Amino acid sequence: MAKEKIVLAYSGGLDTSIIISWLLENYDCEVIAVCGDVGQGKETDGLEERALKAGASKLYIEDLRDEYVKDLIYPTLKAGAVYEDKYLLGTSHARPIIAKRLVEIALAEGATAICHGATGKGNDQVRFELTIKALAPQLKIIAPWRVWDIKSREDEIDYAQERNIEIPVTKEDLYSRDRNIWHISHEGMDLEDPANEPQLDNLLKLTVPPEKTPDTPCYIEIGFKNGEAVSLDGKNMQPRELVEALNKIGGEYGVGISDIVEDRLVGMKSRGVYETPGGTILYYALGELKHLCLDRDTYQFLSHVGIKFSELVYDGKWYTPLREGLSAFVDSVMEGVDGTVRLKLYKGCVSAAGAVSPNSLYNEDIASFGDSGELYSHKDSEGFINLFGLPLKVRALNKMRKK
Repeated sequence: MAKEKIVLAYSGGLDTSIIISWLLENYDCEVIAVCGDVGQGKETDGLEERALKAGASKLYIEDLRDEYVKDLIYPTLKAGAVYEDKYLLGTSHARPIIAKRLVEIALAEGATAICHGATGKGNDQVRFELTIKALAPQLKIIAPWRVWDIKSREDEIDYAQERNIEIPVTKEDLYSRDRNIWHISHEGMDLEDPANEPQLDNLLKLTVPPEKTPDTPCYIEIGFKNGEAVSLDGKNMQPRELVEALNKIGGEYGVGISDIVEDRLVGMKSRGVYETPGGTILYYALGELKHLCLDRDTYQFLSHVGIKFSELVYDGKWYTPLREGLSAFVDSVMEGVDGTVRLKLYKGCVSAAGAVSPNSLYNEDIASFGDSGELYSHKDSEGFINLFGLPLKVRALNKMRKK
């Protein structure tokens, strides 16, 4: 009989490097490794050789970068989704696109199970598994961290060394990092104590520490159409190209470093340092344009939607009716959020330097301290205030009568 085929979400990191061997030791199986390229850069170099050497029968390296930016990053950005006011969801919205491709390959290969290297303490196990359940509920899920006897990253290194498995880390550098086209996260080691200041010189990969950035500011202009960034400094760009360019510029000026203590879905708090230079710029720029183009009720309700949207993305609920419905709402209200935003980047900070939109609701004739003509009469405000303050007045009169 043919061996069972198991598709492994393979990054080449410490966890998945030893999982191939573990699967072969514990299952009568063929391991098909799949790496979803969402912008890890050079981390994919030499990956096929390492996967095959570890025992995989083959390795797929799937270029998901364009799809990731267009179909997950941009919708999340348009919604203004920021988890707990700080986290721009870089790891969170990468998982559904990777898991979707795992499912597609598993079905094409006739596999019976998908395996991932997410730990039992983290959020990624939920994100991977909810996507698999939503797209292919018949597939089994194998999560070694919930099964094996390995308890720590140090144990993993020992396991690898005993079997001569090549791994990309040492016991001296055990930061847990996740990198993609949107961000890079750093967790573990000294960062596990929130009292410790991050040692940015040794930690950062995308971004220059703010105190070491240029002493003169940088000005950029980002163009938007229907809430989606389409140009940089007057040059039209595809979404991925634009994000990559902003990561480079933002990184040079120290933008987008965030020290976060977040509430994981599984109940604990965790601490990490996240670098999201391009994303920080885009969120800020789009925020300026929304202020120009959206009325008060829509802007405020969209803010509420953004909070819920961020929770859905963080919790791995991308392929759900609610997320899809919220995206439809966001797409609708962001129609006409067009224009150009000029930004100043300096020493890790982003600030507005002007914004224009053909659909701006700002009317200088009305807002001016000068004569507004027929558009706005100062006399009208008296009746408005009387009605607006009527409940307060009635309440005060009742208090007076009771004295």
